Amino acid sequence: MTKLTLFGSPDAPELYPLRDFLQRSVVQYDWVDATADPTALPAGLRQAYAAGQRVPAIAFPDGQLLLNPTVQEVAQHLGWINKPSRQEYDLSIYGAGPAGLSAAVYAASEGLHTVLIEREAIGGQAGTSSLIENYMGFPEGIAGAELAERARQQARRFGVDILLLREGVKATFYNHRIHVDLASGDQLVARANICATGVEYAKLSLPNETQFFNKGLYYGAGASEAMFCRGKDVFVVGGGNSAGQAASYFAGFARKVYMVIRKGNLAATLSDYLVKRVTTTPNVEILYHATVQELAGHQVLEGIKLANSQDGTTTWHEAGKLFICIGGQPNTDWARETAIIRDPKGYLITGPDLVGRPSFPACWPLVRPPYHLETSVPGSFAAGDVRLNSVKRVASAVGEGAMAVTLVHKYLAEQDKMAG
Repeated sequence: MTKLTLFGSPDAPELYPLRDFLQRSVVQYDWVDATADPTALPAGLRQAYAAGQRVPAIAFPDGQLLLNPTVQEVAQHLGWINKPSRQEYDLSIYGAGPAGLSAAVYAASEGLHTVLIEREAIGGQAGTSSLIENYMGFPEGIAGAELAERARQQARRFGVDILLLREGVKATFYNHRIHVDLASGDQLVARANICATGVEYAKLSLPNETQFFNKGLYYGAGASEAMFCRGKDVFVVGGGNSAGQAASYFAGFARKVYMVIRKGNLAATLSDYLVKRVTTTPNVEILYHATVQELAGHQVLEGIKLANSQDGTTTWHEAGKLFICIGGQPNTDWARETAIIRDPKGYLITGPDLVGRPSFPACWPLVRPPYHLETSVPGSFAAGDVRLNSVKRVASAVGEGAMAVTLVHKYLAEQDKMAG
């Protein structure tokens, strides 16, 4: 496929979602700073700039130019927006991160009519990682987006229906089926389902945080922003692997990278190989016992105020980019009005962990106990980060996705036996 061309101002907040989506979808594109030489822009964009409309634009290989496009419009033009091809599926999977992709590949390869629904880009949080180095079989590491794209192609090869940029808003369970209303107005019906919706990065909860969203402040690793970090001081908040990998990656572009850590060490939250790397990279500095207290800037983020929890001191730092990679909330709002039991933070409770929960016996209709990855609704499973007590690693998520499909087969066999 010929490259796309993305035009715009480097700090335009409308550009980041486009860059992030293209990067995570492994779509090659050339970047053109539209403010450098407006006279050299395509005619339609040049006219918009002459009229004072400094909007981003994307030029496609077929010659079409989209002014100020949404991610949905870009995906539509790429031919990625599809409708369900079946009235009913054997299995519906929500979330196309490592767990959901793994489940889709195994389910379809074993003959199940499978649909995979993703509200953003393929890959989930893993898809934003610049390099995954501890996943078996890739001794040199692999970019999260590339790993996800390989899995997407594999799933499509086995016949999985992939519904991109779709979101479930309501789920109901009856007649041994899950019925999900999508925000698009479509409804999906499946005999079994796997929730692999993962978690969202938490916010800092600062008063003016939304003011700088996509204007220097970003949630997640934001690998697509690397080219705009040259010569700047970059701050990464968080002590997990995503934060460590982001700091390591941005160090190749930024003047200096600061990791902002609440605790006094990295060993408890960061893999050993990343601890060694970030602590020995010359332009990476670890700020321990530190939290972000204030944000400052005019049109874009320009500075942050950090507080030290040990000595109580506060300091202002010039900040070109701020990436928030801290723990988040599971995407399970859709389960609020269902019989699915969640913990106080919203994580889906499965298998043996359901035993002893006050509301469990009353909502479980079967004689057998729930399977290991089964929720409190028979036939509804959970895999990956969205599940309570899961291991937050790509390999674990992939394994849980495959295991969930094995349990789906057992559940469907039970249903077939009862129906027969």
